[in-house]
Amino acid sequence: MITYDDLPPYLLGFPGPLRDQLVAAVLSGAKTSTTGLLAEYEAEPLPQAGARSLLVDSAERGVAVVEVTAVEVLRLGDIGLQHALDEGEGYTSVAEWRTAHEEFWHSEPVRAAIGDPGFTVDDDTLVVAERFRVTERLA
Repeated sequence: MITYDDLPPYLLGFPGPLRDQLVAAVLSGAKTSTTGLLAEYEAEPLPQAGARSLLVDSAERGVAVVEVTAVEVLRLGDIGLQHALDEGEGYTSVAEWRTAHEEFWHSEPVRAAIGDPGFTVDDDTLVVAERFRVTERLA
């Protein structure tokens, strides 16, 4: 039997409805990109193309193996439409994508995670635009 204990977890959002929605989008093939704040990577290295991780659901079960295919650090104001569409969450414009992401990034859990209760984003905020693919479904 193959185990995946050696793979780091691939966590999307926080456990709960949002993570469940994001995991379902990955498993359906709709979600092939994600965006994080560069500030969230202060304690860990940026993902690298070719790196494999275990996609984890809200119950902390591994549901798929994902492989990073591309990583780019860029200004929030430079996110393009294709990246927003590839997030697989139904966005039809960069403006929709940005509104949803700002709401998430300005939430208390994110502000607590990065240690800044007044954190806000603007066009110059650096983000990590990541592309990935599912290499194996486990669930």
